[in-house]
Amino acid sequence: MFSVCVSTDFIAKHAVTIRGIDETPHNHTWKVEVVIEGSTLDDDGVLIDFIEVEKDLATILDPISGANLNTCELLGGVNPSAERVAMYIGEAMSKKVHGDVRVQSVTVTEAPHCKATYSL
Repeated sequence: MFSVCVSTDFIAKHAVTIRGIDETPHNHTWKVEVVIEGSTLDDDGVLIDFIEVEKDLATILDPISGANLNTCELLGGVNPSAERVAMYIGEAMSKKVHGDVRVQSVTVTEAPHCKATYSL
């Protein structure tokens, strides 16, 4: 099995509700890591083109970059936790990859030492 990882970041605001208490809205520089896996390489000896993955990821992140995630329609009006942001990216990215590869996981870091991973 082979896997590749593409990383990027974006800035967005959110305020999570935890145990009924609303956080004050605040910005993060969200770091994103997408892991794609598959068992075979193509004729060029690659699993998937990094540039293709970067473009697809940029397309997915564009509408939430700079946004208030609490009011972002793409997240469906749910509590915009790091876990849900990772799930949104993972599910959207799954629709972009084709062939013998699949999105294995998406990890989102909202602050140093605070990561959430969504495995597909």
